[in-house]
Amino acid sequence: MLTLDPKELPIQKLHQYLLGAIGPRPIAFASTVDTEGNPNLAPFSFFNVFSANPPILIFSPARSGRLNTTKDTYNNVKVVPEVVINVVNYDIVHQMSLASSPYAPGVSEFEKAGFTAVKSDLIRPFRVRESPVQFECKVNEVVELGTEGGAGNLIISEVVKIHINEAVLDANGMIDQHKIDLVSRMGGDWYCRADNNSMFEIKKPITTCGIGFDALPQDILSSKILTGNELGHLAGIEVLPNETDVNEYKLLELSDLFVTLEEEPAELEAKLHKRASILLKENKLEEAWMTLLSFNN
Repeated sequence: MLTLDPKELPIQKLHQYLLGAIGPRPIAFASTVDTEGNPNLAPFSFFNVFSANPPILIFSPARSGRLNTTKDTYNNVKVVPEVVINVVNYDIVHQMSLASSPYAPGVSEFEKAGFTAVKSDLIRPFRVRESPVQFECKVNEVVELGTEGGAGNLIISEVVKIHINEAVLDANGMIDQHKIDLVSRMGGDWYCRADNNSMFEIKKPITTCGIGFDALPQDILSSKILTGNELGHLAGIEVLPNETDVNEYKLLELSDLFVTLEEEPAELEAKLHKRASILLKENKLEEAWMTLLSFNN
């Protein structure tokens, strides 16, 4: 295990460690204007949503680690405290990247990156028409975290209007995570695409409580096949399958395995654990449990 003291690292190297480890990070494609109304558009991956009531988004245009200069976005919101935060999907990721080029103040990234500027309803900065979701925001506060290169500047923004492309909605009028096709930032030049190949679903235990690791049978807890992550999946079940269901499953699904390995209990247990592992990867939690419990039934 490499152990590091942040105070002993060059800022550039520390920056690389932070961004390499903390990701994927959502992208705030921030649109602002200066006092003369000149538009600016820039992406920031120090970004997230922090509250729903009130609806608060925070992003951070940090000071340059090399030159200790501030971003046009930061300069703009200090004098015109408004911003449109446009989300970035795969369809616009290369244009978004182009907009991050160090163009001179006053140069429109809308024009340089080929985006369509759309007037906002309640604030002065323009929206990006090509973005699937656009948040018009008032800037409530700017928190400067330091004065040296690499220091962040938290732009605390309150959403006052939301625009959503209906093409990314599901039948219930909510955002479909497959249709929106979001991208996020990783370390270095790397991005991540939230598509069918990378997304998976875990039911959130909002109103339910899993049995926990401490309730796992010892033979399962000490398995040489099941990983800690798989044990966590097993420990998330609320109630174990009853004995009747386990015996029925054993008879219908596992009888051949039990007959074949009747004289080899260690091999049988290993086979059952391997089968349970496969079932967990298919998100078949109850079937995985019935497979494991069948060994002692």
